[in-house]
Amino acid sequence: MKPVHGIGFANVSTVPMKFTSLKFCRFALGATLALFATVSTWAEEPAAATPPAPTLEQRIAGLEAALNNTDPTAALKDKDGNIPTGLTTVSVGVPAPGHNGWMMTSSALVLFMTLPGLALFYGGLVRRKNVLSVLAQCLGISGLVTILWWAFGYSLVFGTSYNSSILGGSEFFFLKGVTSAPNTNYAYWVSHNVFAMYQMMFAIITPGLIIGAIAERMKFTSIMLFVALWMFVVYFPLAHMVWGVNGLMNGVWNASATIKAIDFAGGTVVHMSSGWSALVLCIILGKRLGFGKEKMAPHSMVLCMVGTGMLWVGWYGFNAGSAVAADGVASNAFMTTTLAAATAGFVWGMIELIFRKHASILGICSGIVAGLVVITPATGFVNATGAMVIGVLAAVIPYIFVTLIKAKVGYDDALDTFGVHAVGGTLGALLTGFLATHEVNGNLAMNLKDIVGNTLWIEQLKAIGLTLVLSVLATVALAYIVKALIGLRPTPEVERMGLDINEHGEEGYVE
Repeated sequence: MKPVHGIGFANVSTVPMKFTSLKFCRFALGATLALFATVSTWAEEPAAATPPAPTLEQRIAGLEAALNNTDPTAALKDKDGNIPTGLTTVSVGVPAPGHNGWMMTSSALVLFMTLPGLALFYGGLVRRKNVLSVLAQCLGISGLVTILWWAFGYSLVFGTSYNSSILGGSEFFFLKGVTSAPNTNYAYWVSHNVFAMYQMMFAIITPGLIIGAIAERMKFTSIMLFVALWMFVVYFPLAHMVWGVNGLMNGVWNASATIKAIDFAGGTVVHMSSGWSALVLCIILGKRLGFGKEKMAPHSMVLCMVGTGMLWVGWYGFNAGSAVAADGVASNAFMTTTLAAATAGFVWGMIELIFRKHASILGICSGIVAGLVVITPATGFVNATGAMVIGVLAAVIPYIFVTLIKAKVGYDDALDTFGVHAVGGTLGALLTGFLATHEVNGNLAMNLKDIVGNTLWIEQLKAIGLTLVLSVLATVALAYIVKALIGLRPTPEVERMGLDINEHGEEGYVE
């Protein structure tokens, strides 16, 4: 007998018929049983569940949510607030073109405030030998803060992994995971990356405001080092406390906030922090050489006026963009921004006309910027009447500090950063506590309905106090650290000749 090869039966005729038939039957029976067992196993496995299909009403509700800037998943939730597994619509997890487009435009407008707006506004107010130093400082800060924001800043402000009310988290370091899908902690309909870039423009302009107080007398390298440290110690923590979803002072969105304050677009985060830091830094630096003895008039009021106009235009992105949507709150902020800025510029000019017999371009420009500053924390929370009140007070109070208090005390706030931004930001934060109304912004009725129109101003005072203390103490410490490491001021010879030619090797005007 020859062996059987494989599964066939070669030369089967040489094998006795009885033996071969018996083996074949056993083989066939075993194969049949194995096949039956396999089929039985298949039958026992449940078929893959088909995801539920959304109803037409649910799909329409998702689209309506985009129009109303509300949660696109709301219509999918059951009575317990849960969404059945797999149930979704095409509107979930994607940005809405209108909201996203407005926020990209707003981001560009806020950058336009720094470059070229603030650069030309400040550049025109210094002496011609220092105009390029201001431009270089604005450009340098823009690049430096962008790098810090990409690496750590955005995550420290808007992250949550630290589970802290003072600092955000590390989950977005190097913008990891910051994609075009919305981060619904902050916006249902705006891409996460667009939101991150929008907020970066705020981070850029805030330290840029400081250079107005110390213009013409601080080294470029010292400013860069100071700003790098200041962002970590002051801006990132403060921005998280005010705007982070679990922030210490985010009264609108954090129901358990320790200080239930409100700040729509940066009265505390941007203007108070930079303005009070600017005052401290200019005092530590000391006065410019020849201050009070030599003429230090602006070298170009034309540039100052052009810069003011650019700031005003860009401020619409700053204020109306802070709604993080193209909705009714943004529309209201657009209106109140316009009313306050125009009113403050006019009133400041009229004050000068009455007391000085002329309305100067510098005065009107200062009034416009002051109006923009003071309305900033309130712009999405107050109505038209509130904006007009703010416009008048934004001219009167900063005017007193710029023209009377500064002269009486004697500090050298070169371009009135303290008088306009610190005083204006503080004033705006306080007025917001008195003038905010939930009729303008329904979000105020969520966690603050019992204090809006009642004791909100007390919470605003708490936020003002914390911001002031943090800004002042941090600036004192950081200024002396930088002074010990690399010094703060250039040599007297460099300062007299001008920073442009000595620090940057260029001149703004070549005759």
